[in-house]
Amino acid sequence: MFTPTRDEARRFLFDSWAKFRHQQALTPLEKLTVEVLVKHPEYHRVFENAEANSEKEYSPEMGETNPFLHISMHLSIAEQLSIDQPPGIKQFYEALTAKHQDSHAAEHDIMDCLGEMLWQAQRQRTMPNPAHYFACLQGKLGQQDSAELPTLPSDMTGDNQPG
Repeated sequence: MFTPTRDEARRFLFDSWAKFRHQQALTPLEKLTVEVLVKHPEYHRVFENAEANSEKEYSPEMGETNPFLHISMHLSIAEQLSIDQPPGIKQFYEALTAKHQDSHAAEHDIMDCLGEMLWQAQRQRTMPNPAHYFACLQGKLGQQDSAELPTLPSDMTGDNQPG
């Protein structure tokens, strides 16, 4: 498993954007990263100046979204969708895309739920619970219970996690 440090992850984002701007060849992951960055012009100034922004701190109290976290979450969601993990995430994505008529808006709904699941896990000192993720996604669709939406296999519900 690739687990880069914060500095390595940021460097990858800066380098991908710089290679794109200088019309250099990109790896598949760099191409995906650039596709996400292009959809976020509000972050272009950040990624165009690595020297000024590589060490910048972002906190909720600042009222400013962390562009590094935001882009990285888009990449995480792209990975989840590419392998349909947790099983059923692609179906939620398709339903949210249909609801919004916009795949990027669907990704932001998924991002909200992914962030909530991770925050809950961190707060409770447990593993992330995909059941919470799916419940949040159902809420985004305005459907608390729906036979048309995926359900998690019983071994992924997190019901047997230590509390």
